[in-house]
Amino acid sequence: MATGSVTDELRQDILTGRFEPGDRLLEVPLAELYRCGRAAVRSALVELTSEGLVEREANRGATVRRISIEEAIQITEARAALEGLIAAQAAHHATSDERDELRGIVDDMRAAVAEDRDGDYSELNALLHRRLREMSGHTIASQLVANLRNRAAHHQYRLALMPGRPGESLGQHASIVEAVVAGDEHAAAAAMRDHLQSVIEVLHRWRDARRPT
Repeated sequence: MATGSVTDELRQDILTGRFEPGDRLLEVPLAELYRCGRAAVRSALVELTSEGLVEREANRGATVRRISIEEAIQITEARAALEGLIAAQAAHHATSDERDELRGIVDDMRAAVAEDRDGDYSELNALLHRRLREMSGHTIASQLVANLRNRAAHHQYRLALMPGRPGESLGQHASIVEAVVAGDEHAAAAAMRDHLQSVIEVLHRWRDARRPT
């Protein structure tokens, strides 16, 4: 298997929870899992360390990096600035077919909420954000946001599965899409920032709840 493929597979396995934060990433088992040489695994670990998904420590080797709630808050603050720009650019550039696609994603999100399919909702959430990045045509902002989302993926997944959270965020996503479909760049950026501010507020509540009283 090519090194790039090993990196992609390991990244995906971390993002989908096959490897949890704190899990050790040992070269021999990974080489067996991905049917490749240890050199390819080492290269993948170096790449994912640079992306912030893996950390390497002397005498302990590589592990899936733990992201603190405080770091997740800062990541989301950075995303708010970048994704506001992305939403505005998507509103400017989206074609008629792409606008129809966005409406369809929101319809699927509504169905997932109505049927309590939280896992499906989480996947549709990620799809919507990814498609907005692609429609924006802003390559640099899109690359930065993709990296930031990956670094905080574990917190995002927990957030999406919180009771009542999909229903709360559904209206926020619908507002983003409504503005993009209307071609209203200012409203799209504002709706995206409002959505991510609500994520920040939930993370603040998590952090405060974990503090000793």
